Amino acid sequence: MSKARVLVADDNPAMLEQVACTLASDFDVVGAVHNGQEALEAAAQLDPDVIVLDISMPVLDGIRAAARLMEGHSSAKIVFLTANRDALICEAASQTGALGYVTKPRLIHDLIRATKFALAGRRFVSPDVG
Repeated sequence: MSKARVLVADDNPAMLEQVACTLASDFDVVGAVHNGQEALEAAAQLDPDVIVLDISMPVLDGIRAAARLMEGHSSAKIVFLTANRDALICEAASQTGALGYVTKPRLIHDLIRATKFALAGRRFVSPDVG
């Protein structure tokens, strides 16, 4: 059985590396990009099963990138990975059609679980949001 394919987008290179390492045991990390525009381009080329998006990125932020992916009828599931714990931002992220919202302090605890939930069509929000 092949592993689910994951694309990661974050403007911090160290965070990209940490996310890729965290996910590598359970998933095939097919790409790592630095902003929302690059995520759109990579998603079109790589056809990932899941896209992990930071919210605060240059060029095109994660929420706008997720909305564009959904408008383009992407089949990829979206999981946000962000430092932002605000419930209103979480709700805005959810309105894009994203299934996951993981806070960066909980990356190690929540990201694999949230990604698996998204693949199963289930929602996941880190418990420190609110």
